[in-house]
Amino acid sequence: MLAAWQACESVGLRLWSGNEPVAKPLDDFLAERVVERRALTKATGDEGLEIDLTLEMAGFEFDDVWRERRVFRVEGVEIPVARLKHIVESKAKANRPKDRLFLETHAEALKKLMDD
Repeated sequence: MLAAWQACESVGLRLWSGNEPVAKPLDDFLAERVVERRALTKATGDEGLEIDLTLEMAGFEFDDVWRERRVFRVEGVEIPVARLKHIVESKAKANRPKDRLFLETHAEALKKLMDD
């Protein structure tokens, strides 16, 4: 979590927990508390960019998703990412308005990607 926060800050993103900025200093102690509580933190940027730094996915256990992750390399940095099927299924199970909108908006593209 600490590495994710540091990466976000290094590119100018702001870190939030709920409606408040993430407390400083960003350190192992704080990161461990966030991980223990499975708390959501969010990185925000200009023009409405929002990145959820979440430790849970509706309907899945972390170990199951982690075992099937894909790893992308960007400029020499490995970035583990959940499989698209897990992300889509989790959004459907969470059933939040923003997830329903995402799934409806991108239904055709998601179907094509998941069929390939």
